[in-house]
Amino acid sequence: MLRRILVWDWPQRVGHWLLAVCVALAWLTAESDRLQLLHVLAGGCAGGIAAFRVLWGLVGSRHARFVNFLRGPTAVVGYLRSLLRRHPEVHSGHNPAGGWAVLALLLLVLATAGSGWATYNDLAGHWLEELHEGLAEGLLLLVGVHFGAVVLSSWRHRENLLRAMFDGHKQGAASEAIGSPRAWAVPLLLAAGALAAYLAQAA
Repeated sequence: MLRRILVWDWPQRVGHWLLAVCVALAWLTAESDRLQLLHVLAGGCAGGIAAFRVLWGLVGSRHARFVNFLRGPTAVVGYLRSLLRRHPEVHSGHNPAGGWAVLALLLLVLATAGSGWATYNDLAGHWLEELHEGLAEGLLLLVGVHFGAVVLSSWRHRENLLRAMFDGHKQGAASEAIGSPRAWAVPLLLAAGALAAYLAQAA
């Protein structure tokens, strides 16, 4: 029997929204010389948060760990096909398609932040600046796809997935619930973002 259970821990939820804010700030300030420092700080913070999330994907709570949501192509295709049926597959954590989107988003954030840091420090010339801009555009495209997928999945599953990333709860079996929200890790997440932002502008 399905019921509302705790699925997303605090580091995942706080990291998700902080990353969204940082990416939005970096995008909004990308073309402004006057706001270049804010752009660098936002990009650095995004990189730090993404780096923490990658680590959390190895040692975090059940549904945060990559091993529990990265599946092969058969599972991904099967899930996407199920969206066309009356009763799509139910996954307490990330679905097989969403799991790969999470990893791709994190890697793109890291690559964009890294190339931005190198560009800011004039380490490799104009080609790296072009790469940075290309990565940023790819990241924004993937963010758009991610948002569209959340809307589609919410409609097909008749569940507000956006709200779940605020309160941490989704429909699932009691056995799928995580035992603790891991709030103790949030200061570590914030420290990672702040340290990366500081290093980005201090270099």
